[in-house]
Amino acid sequence: MSRSKVDVVLGGFYGDEGKGKIIDYLSKDADIAVRCSGGNNAGHTIEVDGKKFAFHLIPSGIFNKNTLAVIGNGVVIDPKVLIEEINDLKENGVSVDNLRISDKAHIIFPYHTEMDKLLEENRGSNKIGTTARGIGPAYCDKYERCGIRAEDLISDRFEELLTFNIKNKNKIFEAYNHELIDLESTLATYKEYAKVLKPYIVDTITLLHDALDSGKKILCEGAQATLLDIDFGSYPFVTSSNPSIGGVCTGSGVSAKDIGEVYCVVKAYSSRVGAGPYVTEQNNEIGDLIRELGHEYGTTTKRPRRCGWLDLVALKYVVRLNGVTGLAINHVDTIGKLDKIKLCVAYNREGKETTDFSTNTDFLNNSYGIYEEFDGNFGDISNCKTFDELPENAKKYLNRIEEYIGVPVKFIGTGAGRENMIIR
Repeated sequence: MSRSKVDVVLGGFYGDEGKGKIIDYLSKDADIAVRCSGGNNAGHTIEVDGKKFAFHLIPSGIFNKNTLAVIGNGVVIDPKVLIEEINDLKENGVSVDNLRISDKAHIIFPYHTEMDKLLEENRGSNKIGTTARGIGPAYCDKYERCGIRAEDLISDRFEELLTFNIKNKNKIFEAYNHELIDLESTLATYKEYAKVLKPYIVDTITLLHDALDSGKKILCEGAQATLLDIDFGSYPFVTSSNPSIGGVCTGSGVSAKDIGEVYCVVKAYSSRVGAGPYVTEQNNEIGDLIRELGHEYGTTTKRPRRCGWLDLVALKYVVRLNGVTGLAINHVDTIGKLDKIKLCVAYNREGKETTDFSTNTDFLNNSYGIYEEFDGNFGDISNCKTFDELPENAKKYLNRIEEYIGVPVKFIGTGAGRENMIIR
């Protein structure tokens, strides 16, 4: 068979766009679904037979028993969280025999979460809004080359590596009068975690390339979203990994020439959790209404999300950066409950109009959205199965997005359920 391609699903803005729903649909035909970056600071919510599953680490493709669900080398893994997810699935009758974990994925330890809290506390008024899950410090250790990977967790070297790290981390905690990490209890706990996870830990890079050589279909799912990218987001209000197209390659081991379709997921409005610039935020009654209509509270943090209009200036940047071939727009039903809807089509920057996006915080903090207004009141669109069945107001709104961005809208979310989606 000829070598196949890897399709990719990425978040467009600040995460929480409903990537899981699109991934769940696409993974039905995939042989392998891969999570490439981030940690349990991300969350996908999938509704199956009336029950909601909130994943933080396990790829959404786990529900398809014919699809391998792979946690790639670019992910940092909290074993406690992962095992809780595994147990939750088992208790609800979902098999995890199709789960695989990269032997090169880095492991999060208690000293990472404590360091995360300590760093955020010491930022004072410059807090980033971290989830305090230890993600950033785990990536720091990865690049400082003292990280412990999944292959180390199940090796004879584990005790030596953990002892070295805890000894050095405790020196820092001691200097800040912070509670120290207990070696013996941590070692015992993680040895138990290792027993549970060992059957799933494999060389996923060879697995993926063998699959491509065999013509199998692979889907890579991104965590968080492009404007939270460590390089291409509004630094420093970003995550600690690359949830953009580059992170797909470095976080899975597939090459650039292996990439096929790239789907960008956004909502019909926008939202953000945590601090950082946000040009189209509506810190007013409209923002509050969108939050309540869209149930905009973090999957991971439960924090209320900041809400606002859809920003086409930023979306154009995201599409260019990732080589997007198709858009997925969720919550069209939600935005359609408003009487009037706005799209940001340009920025006013110091009296000058621009359609060029920049992640420079000064640029964003001093830019104001220029909007086009559309009629809302779409009515109940949850049963619409084709684009033609949508009301005219919804069509006009979606057509304008497509026209501005120059990329087709291929998925339209019309409700919360898995079945509430139009595929074009």
